[in-house]
Amino acid sequence: MTKPLMVFEMANNHMGDLPHGIATIRAIREACHGFEDDFDFAFKLQYRDLDTFIHASARGHDDIKYVKRFEETRLSDDAFRALVAEMEAQGFITVCTPFDEASVARIEEHGIHTIKIASCSFTDWPLLERIAQADKPVIASTAGATLDEIDNVTSFFLHRGKDLTLMHCVAEYPTPDEALQVNQIELLRTRYPDVRVGYSTHESPDNTFAVGLALAKGASVFEKHVVLPTDRYAANAYSANPAQIRAWLEACRRAQAICGSRERYQPSASERSSLHSLRRGVFTTRDVPAATELSADMVEFAFPPVEGQVTANEWSKYARFVTREAIPASQPVLHSQVGETQLRGQVLEIVTAVKALLKAGNVVVPGKSDLEISHHYGLERFDEFGLTMVTVVNREYCKKLLVMLPGQTHPEQYHQKKEETFVVLHGSLTIWLDGEARDARAGDVITVGRGVKHTFKTTEGVVFEEISSTHDKYDSYYTDPAIAANVSRKTWLTYWM
Repeated sequence: MTKPLMVFEMANNHMGDLPHGIATIRAIREACHGFEDDFDFAFKLQYRDLDTFIHASARGHDDIKYVKRFEETRLSDDAFRALVAEMEAQGFITVCTPFDEASVARIEEHGIHTIKIASCSFTDWPLLERIAQADKPVIASTAGATLDEIDNVTSFFLHRGKDLTLMHCVAEYPTPDEALQVNQIELLRTRYPDVRVGYSTHESPDNTFAVGLALAKGASVFEKHVVLPTDRYAANAYSANPAQIRAWLEACRRAQAICGSRERYQPSASERSSLHSLRRGVFTTRDVPAATELSADMVEFAFPPVEGQVTANEWSKYARFVTREAIPASQPVLHSQVGETQLRGQVLEIVTAVKALLKAGNVVVPGKSDLEISHHYGLERFDEFGLTMVTVVNREYCKKLLVMLPGQTHPEQYHQKKEETFVVLHGSLTIWLDGEARDARAGDVITVGRGVKHTFKTTEGVVFEEISSTHDKYDSYYTDPAIAANVSRKTWLTYWM
């Protein structure tokens, strides 16, 4: 992509009226006339599988703002296909935001080019896992997210080889000038040099200053809500009509005062409330007794959440929820009803300890090297069993840096294809080769032949090189079958140095 990409977001402004949606697409395309040499253009829809996205207890509730809005603007699958066809006919790149897993499947069926993740879904891990399975570029808005959350989501998609764009965004509708925080674009560009950075805008549609400033700050993708007002359908406070879109496209500079903080901004209470109201809550699908660890087959993720409810954004492989009391079927799971354990903090502790051991051994790690954390029996037992690894190169030959923390054991395994040689760089370890123990310290060299069962343990901590023939991830055979059965025994981190 050599030109800035302008993404026009219709959201629900088709009003559930297919002819009006088509007219909106055509009117915005006409507004872009004359700017083709300056920008590329995309048009975006939103998909919700309303029969599952909205929880059964909330369906038909006109007193709930977003439920009413979503149900009143429902479109059929054929109508959405017609909108996508019109977008393509007008020369737009097709983009869509899914709010649930079924909608990702619909995006694939409709042949839409790019998936956009809304800010309220930025850490909706069940949804992100499904999006990662789609062979689509990903654009993700970051409103309300902490730097740790942005690190985690960026690492998640980069490890899966995704074409990723991060959008600076503030989820206030409309956003006043003093809350625009345009300097966040520079922060994201510096912190994540391997992804594109853009600007998703919710300021007043008459504000043509912020987009030029965002362009000057380095944004290359821009998102703007659009509307086609009629006697029947009025515009909202943050969507631009065709004339305002032309003015917006012509803008390129604005005052420095709009830039805001160079540090990650703190979302306002109203923004937090707005984001929470759009998230999916965790609901039970059956009666759950007290003292039960919740699992995926006991719950569903549905809209809208209630005050104090656990949301899909908090549900991940690092989260543990144990009921303090019995929760009946089809009820929201409240924070007050569960004990919660988050293991992401433990991952951070592991990274901190690994970096300290590398520093103590004066071991240089190549830049941008991914860190692989092996927790064979789960993160809960990483202090006993585990290892961290950096793969430096893996061609016909392979070199890795391996780090074990004090007291750790690596379970017994063997390889059928590769032979490996260990060179101890710092600390010490005891290695067992087919049951025969050998102690090794810095400078010692140990070769492990093909088929030789080996396990190792360190008391003080150790850093050692592995030099071998090509590493095949399917060529590690553990003698304890419980390890192979643990499909979540690896964690990979990109931004850890």
